[in-house]
Amino acid sequence: MSKIVTTEDFKTEVIDSQTPVLVDFYADWCGPCKMLGPVLEQLEESYGGKFELVKVNIDDSTPLAAEYGIASIPAVKLFVGGNVVAETVGNNAAAVRKMLTEFVG
Repeated sequence: MSKIVTTEDFKTEVIDSQTPVLVDFYADWCGPCKMLGPVLEQLEESYGGKFELVKVNIDDSTPLAAEYGIASIPAVKLFVGGNVVAETVGNNAAAVRKMLTEFVG
């Protein structure tokens, strides 16, 4: 199950994580975000702990949205070793699956 991460705990939960972290930048008012969320949670479950899924509400964490250049949502970024190694924008489950296959296994 995904957890909500804010500007305050992003470094601890994402940057310092020893496990790859898939970050879903979303907003409550975003329809495509609501459609993609359950797909990401299913992927997290199917990978059995190989990566962690966290969600960042861009309205509540505008500094993070600005820092990572979020111009359109949903935006999904995969962090490995504290760095963004892959990303996709939009309700694109196929692109998310591809990045997980490439970087998580």
